[in-house]
Amino acid sequence: MYENLDKVLNQQVRLAIISFLIKVDSADFKHLKKITKTTQGNLSHQLKVLSEAEYIIIDKSFENNYPKTTCRISKKGLTAFEEYVEAMKSYLNMDEK
Repeated sequence: MYENLDKVLNQQVRLAIISFLIKVDSADFKHLKKITKTTQGNLSHQLKVLSEAEYIIIDKSFENNYPKTTCRISKKGLTAFEEYVEAMKSYLNMDEK
C-alpha cells in the first residue's frame, strides 16, 4: 500500500537541494542558500546529512582567497531521488489501486 519514504530526502531543505542538483552539474553554497531560503547553519547541517548519506559530493576549494563549497549529486543520490519520487507517486495514486 504505502511505500517507505527515504528519511534523508523526506525533509524540505534536503529535498530542495537534491531536486535542484538534479538539474545542474553543480552548485555552490551561496546559490544553494539562495534557492533554499535557509540559514547558513541549517544549510551546512543539511549538506552534511546528504554528504554522510553519500547522496551528494562536496568539493571545497578557494576562489580569490575565499573558501568555496561546491556540491553535486552522486549516482547514489540520483537513485535515491528517483525511488523517492516513485514512492510519492504511490501515495498520490492510492485511490487507483
